[in-house]
Amino acid sequence: MNPGSLLTPRGSTELAEPVALQPEGSIHQGYPSYNTVIGGDEPSLRRYIALLRKRAWAIVACVVVVLTVSAIQSFRTPKTYAGSCRISINRENADPLGFKNGTDSGMDDWDFGMVLDTQVNVLNSDTIALQVIRNLHLERNPEFAGPLAAEIKHDPLKPEELTAEQEAALLEIFKSGLKVSVVPRTRIVEIEYLSTDPKLAAQIANAVGISYIEHNFRTRFNSTMQTSDWLSKQLAEMELRVGTAQEKLVRYQKENGILGIDEKQNIVTEKLDLLNKELSSAEADRMQKEAAYRMFSSGNQQDLKDERDSLLEKLRARRAELSNQYAQLTTQFGPAYPKVIELKNQLQELEGSLKAETERTISKIRADYLAANQREELLKRAFEEQKKQANILNERAIEYNLLKRDVETSRQIYEGLLQKLKEAGISAGLRSNNIQVVDSARVPLTPVAPNIPRNLRLALAFGLVGGIALAFVLESLDNTVSSSDDAQEITGLPALGMIPLHVRWIRQQRTRKLLPMADSKTKIETVTVTKPNSDISESYKALRTSILLSSLNGPPKLILITSPLPREGKTATSVNSALVVAQKGSRVLLVDTDLRRPNIHNAIGIGNNTGLSTVLTGGSSFDDTVVRAVQHPNLDVLPAGPLPPHPSELLSSHVMNQHLEDWCRRYDFVILDSPPVLAVTDAVLISVKVDAVLLVVRAGQTSKNALRRARNLLGQVGARVMGIVVNGVNMKSPDHYYNYFYGSSENKQYYSDKVTNI
Repeated sequence: MNPGSLLTPRGSTELAEPVALQPEGSIHQGYPSYNTVIGGDEPSLRRYIALLRKRAWAIVACVVVVLTVSAIQSFRTPKTYAGSCRISINRENADPLGFKNGTDSGMDDWDFGMVLDTQVNVLNSDTIALQVIRNLHLERNPEFAGPLAAEIKHDPLKPEELTAEQEAALLEIFKSGLKVSVVPRTRIVEIEYLSTDPKLAAQIANAVGISYIEHNFRTRFNSTMQTSDWLSKQLAEMELRVGTAQEKLVRYQKENGILGIDEKQNIVTEKLDLLNKELSSAEADRMQKEAAYRMFSSGNQQDLKDERDSLLEKLRARRAELSNQYAQLTTQFGPAYPKVIELKNQLQELEGSLKAETERTISKIRADYLAANQREELLKRAFEEQKKQANILNERAIEYNLLKRDVETSRQIYEGLLQKLKEAGISAGLRSNNIQVVDSARVPLTPVAPNIPRNLRLALAFGLVGGIALAFVLESLDNTVSSSDDAQEITGLPALGMIPLHVRWIRQQRTRKLLPMADSKTKIETVTVTKPNSDISESYKALRTSILLSSLNGPPKLILITSPLPREGKTATSVNSALVVAQKGSRVLLVDTDLRRPNIHNAIGIGNNTGLSTVLTGGSSFDDTVVRAVQHPNLDVLPAGPLPPHPSELLSSHVMNQHLEDWCRRYDFVILDSPPVLAVTDAVLISVKVDAVLLVVRAGQTSKNALRRARNLLGQVGARVMGIVVNGVNMKSPDHYYNYFYGSSENKQYYSDKVTNI
């Protein structure tokens, strides 16, 4: 391809371009600082979806592997059948003979829950297992014992004697298929046994239930018989104790002369109560008579009651009547009146009679008082004597009651033991009825394992989970820059543009054949000229817009384009960026400063006999060396020229500085294509001389560490890094699925040759 054809415009006016994001902070002529990140993070859900889409092959591979392994394992696993027997374990009856009301033993639900757990452990015990093995002769069954059945010698005349090792092996085989569980919120225990033989599974499940019931009955019978033996011994001892206690009671009665102590004790107590009442009554009578006596003795005779002495009362009444008559007659007739004198004589006689009667009454009251006092004293002595007898009787009754109570207690214990012994003898012959078989195990018709649909569903679930986990692991192990967000997060610099991956590159990736980068023998396609309406061309135009609007003080004139490592697309970016800027109408100079592995002359299709190296060494002048496009006069190209022995010294020389100043005066923009930053120091040396540095990385190829180191090297020398260009971006990749602005189906229709009127 000749340079004229490459630089010839396609003839149409440039369409509207997308506007780049403006950075907030700036240094070095308005460029973003290294800590400034343009744009925000995507929503986390979208990032996760993009990650899963990106690693879909890992998820699908994990699901396929897990499903395949699960299917193979399920089809190779022998069919297993489950025999299930259910038994009901009720509360124990407190009265096994049914003579009492009620059937529960008084245990609460918590205690009975412990009983159920205990019985489950009994069902899982070695005793039940060995009993079932012996009853069903499982040691001879190859379906159960496997190769062990051939090792055990069978003698029909005597039972098999198993060694400790054989017994342990059989127990392990038996318990591996046995499963005992309590049905929630019930008293039913389910016994399940797994075996490859359906009949054997049902037989063993039923045998476990029957053996458990027999074991429970045998345990109760042995316990009852032990109780009976103990009761018999205790009954004999208690009988001897009752006889001894009765002998002591009779001996004490004889020695103390106690006969019918209860009746005797009742008479003494009753007499003591009677004397107490009589004494209280005598004290009250004595106090009453003493009061009357003291009253008469003091002369207060008017307080005596009429019913006490009727004659005395009559005399007093007669005296009052005569005194009244005497007073009236004396007032009327005077003291010498005969009737008055007669009344006076009668009053004198009446006073004598009243005095005599009063003295007789006082003597009587005194005699009554003395008699009451003497009666009180007699009752007191009798009461005290009765109290002494009651105390003596109480002292004897204490020992007597102790002996009598001992006799009664011993007799009650003896009778209780005798009753229990009779009940134990009867219940020993009865089977316990608190355990019943609810459902016997039937021969299963369908296997329980392997459950192929369930296994496949679980495998699918585990495969998806494992695949998603593998996707996250692979993503965390991926150390390459995959998107513009990664570049921004690592460097803190804005992503000025994303260059889509070429169609040929995508096809080569699908066939797993990577298309190599352009080298000295391969031309780099200048898509901005050959395919001006393609998505790649529009991406370079968007990059041009970002460069022109990157600084508040005006666009940079001297631009260095480099990359951290080789083969990341810096030369293609330099060529196409120069072309799109020239198409804008600006005078552009494209200089190949890679004096070690130059490539611009291959991209443009020009010779490399003379170039930058000859200009710097004085072998040729700039005007004679620069290639001027005839059909595109806005673009000039200066190739690298022959490889010099010391390229770094040439690029850092004073002559190079003079040419840079001259180029800035003669051109609107000067674009320098330099070697990689981490490969040689040429790019670092030139970076301090230019207005802006553009760092190119390749998506999925440039490592994060390389980008970080390149950013640090440029930052240490004070280079004015304008931003990052992510090259070779697969816009159909999930990493860019939601950020695909250029190259989408809508934009392809908009920029196609077949434009419809709106």
